[in-house]
Amino acid sequence: MSDEEKAEREHFRSVLSALKNYKVDTDHRINRSYDNLNRLEVRHQELLTKYGFVANLEKTQKCVAVNQSILDRVVAEATSMFENAEFDYSDLANETGRSTQTNANEPGVKHQRLTTKPMDIDKVQSTLKMLVRDWSEDGQKERDTCYKPILDELERLYPPAIRSSKKVLVPGAGLGRLAYDVANLGFQSQGNEFSLFMLFASHFVLNQCKHKNSMTVYPWIHQHSNNVEAEDATRPTKFPDIDPGLPPDSSFAMVAGDFLEVYADISYHNTFDVVVTCFFIDCAHNVIDFVEMIHKILKPGGRWINLGPLLYHFADIPKEPSIEPSYDIVRSIVKEKGFEFEREVTDHQAVYCQNPKSMLQYHYKCVFSTATKSSGSAPVM
Repeated sequence: MSDEEKAEREHFRSVLSALKNYKVDTDHRINRSYDNLNRLEVRHQELLTKYGFVANLEKTQKCVAVNQSILDRVVAEATSMFENAEFDYSDLANETGRSTQTNANEPGVKHQRLTTKPMDIDKVQSTLKMLVRDWSEDGQKERDTCYKPILDELERLYPPAIRSSKKVLVPGAGLGRLAYDVANLGFQSQGNEFSLFMLFASHFVLNQCKHKNSMTVYPWIHQHSNNVEAEDATRPTKFPDIDPGLPPDSSFAMVAGDFLEVYADISYHNTFDVVVTCFFIDCAHNVIDFVEMIHKILKPGGRWINLGPLLYHFADIPKEPSIEPSYDIVRSIVKEKGFEFEREVTDHQAVYCQNPKSMLQYHYKCVFSTATKSSGSAPVM
């Protein structure tokens, strides 16, 4: 086994372990609240208990158990989701969330469960919120700010009669709803996603959730601040808001892997009619790489529809390379690389995984643009 294969295997296992450890990790945070409560003066403890603080902690613990039951199902599906899988991860799917597991490299040897990295704890929590954004009625208003403008633009540009011949790529597809909706309009739709957390959850929704609102999660229980009422944090969300099945003649696929690596293959060059990026281009270490790759894979005359801010993800992460050009610089580079803007709005209001009940609200003034790959533009080297 090569070092790269070993690294991929361990990453796969660490993601599954983070999902399985969710309740254990979350209980640590709840226990900290109990410990802090017990350090208070008795009269303060009594006041907090009287007005529901302890009852809310107890309710939160029950919500955590429900979330874990959903994540367990995600893991059970994930361990066998990739065809021709070389490794058996069924031991993780069958674990009960306790303290030991069998080391696959040393049969019969027990060792302590992997400690979940803080970043992975955040990603598990983000996955729960993404279920709301992509696949719940509660997320509809948010989708209307992000996905609907893109879908409306596709409908405006391509009449129904020609959509089945148009190939659309959605990199950074997350839990797959935008790419799914593109397919539902009649296009050949391909979503691409790098995060295993997103891939596992999208696979579960798209392949196992056949009944509307059949699943329940509690996505806001990790928000300990800015709650008006205790119930705001423990309110449930049902998903999926639709049966995610598609008509038999639909064309929809999800491709796993890094956007720059997957689509560097020459077989993808000049093959897509449209590339749709939504809250994606700021995920790059170097946004120019994304611009160049989008240019390569679009056909001459193909369109790039982009909506999102520039919240550069690696800007303040130690040891991660990152450049953070302002939008005017990015725009100039896009034109330099062979695109012509058809439309451009720089103050499109949108939100991302926003808790509508929170006292703290983030709103983005996004760029929303459509650019065309010039028919005579030189290939990007």
